[in-house]
Amino acid sequence: MKEIGGYIELDTFHGKMLHEKAKHLNCGRTALMYLIESRNIRKLWLPYFLCNSVSDVCKKCGIEIKYYHVGYDFRIEDIKMYDDEWLYIVNYYGQLSDEYILSLKEKYNNVILDNAQAYFALPLKNIDTIYTCRKFFGVPDGAVLYTDSDIKRTVPVDESFERIHYILGRYERTAGEFYKESSDNNAFFKNEPIKQMSKLTENILHGVDYDYIKKCRTENFAYLNKQFSNINMLNVENINGAFMYPLMVKNAEYIRKRLVEKKIFIPVLWPNVLKEMTENSIEYHLANDILPLPCDQRYDLKILKYVVQEVNTYV
Repeated sequence: MKEIGGYIELDTFHGKMLHEKAKHLNCGRTALMYLIESRNIRKLWLPYFLCNSVSDVCKKCGIEIKYYHVGYDFRIEDIKMYDDEWLYIVNYYGQLSDEYILSLKEKYNNVILDNAQAYFALPLKNIDTIYTCRKFFGVPDGAVLYTDSDIKRTVPVDESFERIHYILGRYERTAGEFYKESSDNNAFFKNEPIKQMSKLTENILHGVDYDYIKKCRTENFAYLNKQFSNINMLNVENINGAFMYPLMVKNAEYIRKRLVEKKIFIPVLWPNVLKEMTENSIEYHLANDILPLPCDQRYDLKILKYVVQEVNTYV
């Protein structure tokens, strides 16, 4: 029986959770591990332009990896794929259209869609799709998986109360004070087994105002696209509930360093690509020359105008 009386814990939220009917797991890595196990995947095509956490999972699971290139439009090169192979598609910045993704499904059949950067994109029929929560909301873990396949064993439930301190800390103080904890939490998932999403994270996600967040991200992205479309080397389409705005410029590395001085922190997605690819490759330029500008629900037009002003100072 549940304990009765005593101090009050975090309230239980009863709002509707986006992706309520999907499988709720502890992180994106384990969502892929779930598919590898449930689909009995042994061979997987990955893009060269990708976080090494995905290839690390594949190596850990003994998967034979093949690689393909993407263009500046984020579309994949034509590949010859066999019936026992699977294709891992990354929806970079949510820029791949449903029509294009469905065309890949029709052509290659065995596909996995990585929507880590497109949380508000709706799942497409008969396509195994992975979403991650931490890129969009203040939670310490969480992934969403759409698939009609199941693994034939009991999956334990994660616990995350000991890993949420840095999120609560940043709410009341500065990000720098808790950066190490945030980094440690990212590293924590490297060796984590498949688990169900923690009760804490699932509860928080039931309290999220998805309509508000989607509206903020959509409008902020559109504003940045309007301000930078004339200098952006990428042809960017406005999307709903965007992740970040990908501004590609030739002196991105220099701008990134200058923005740090203004306490504007722009990441490199992904630094491993700079080590693995040659400097004349498309993937190297996508990693090095794109400034992923924040456009999420924390920021209003006043802050975005400041970001635009500072970026334009160095372009």
